[in-house]
Amino acid sequence: MTSPAGPGARGDVRRTELAAFLRARRAGLRPHDVGLPDAARRRTPGLRRQEVAQLAGISVDYYVRLEQGRGSHPSRQVLSALTRALVLTRDEREYLFRIAGESPPRVEGPSREVAPAVRWLLDGLTATPAYVVDAKYDVLAWNGLATLFIGDLSTVPAPDRNMIRWMFRRPPGDPHWSDEDQLRFSRSTIADLRAAYARYLGDRGIEELVTELVATSPRFAEMWAEQNVEARRRIVKRVEHPAAGPLEFECQVLHVPDGDQRVIVYCAEPGSPTHRTFVRLAGELAAGGVVAVSS
Repeated sequence: MTSPAGPGARGDVRRTELAAFLRARRAGLRPHDVGLPDAARRRTPGLRRQEVAQLAGISVDYYVRLEQGRGSHPSRQVLSALTRALVLTRDEREYLFRIAGESPPRVEGPSREVAPAVRWLLDGLTATPAYVVDAKYDVLAWNGLATLFIGDLSTVPAPDRNMIRWMFRRPPGDPHWSDEDQLRFSRSTIADLRAAYARYLGDRGIEELVTELVATSPRFAEMWAEQNVEARRRIVKRVEHPAAGPLEFECQVLHVPDGDQRVIVYCAEPGSPTHRTFVRLAGELAAGGVVAVSS
């Protein structure tokens, strides 16, 4: 006899949770969400079971049994079909697979699509440098003040908009490599890249970047070999800006989960010399009096 905490009980819980999840997702959809006509009046909200089964390419009877917690263990193929039929997000897809006792499919490569709301956020930060990078540290979007720190990337080919390439192209004698803050920043970035390397295992873009830099930069190869893994967090940066002099600010990293992107924001304490400099530079930039520095 199977104990309540044994494998049989866990299987019952999985079926129950899977059934509840499928019912809730089906109820949250409307026909037009999946390309079906929305003319007929419906007694209950959401799609019909028959419609979900048809969209997923499975039998109605089997889908009904899944929603009733009576179905056999769904295959990965069925789970993928249900993901498409129910228009699940990446997080919902992962939950569906895990609650069904399967490992989620390998995620696709880093997203390069910047959401409109993120672009609005950048544009609204008129006196704060901010830009967006993907998991590989390609710069995808930036605001006006950021161009004074990373250059006007609209004139730079997309393959050359990578922060890590810029960092490790610096010659061995560059002052950057004798600055403890900059070294911590570099190590933190490499540790975050290694986390992405595992998250997107086999992604050609990340693998090519790592292979290139291991071969061309002894310092990158050394840091990469340290095997540090850590998501990027805040760090205090002190820089000598060619047009503004010494600056000190907190480099905050805001994660955008939907696209696995980061908004990097240079936050200066209100009223500080750096904050006053940011405000002045923003005004001069708006008036056309400041030229973006080279990255």
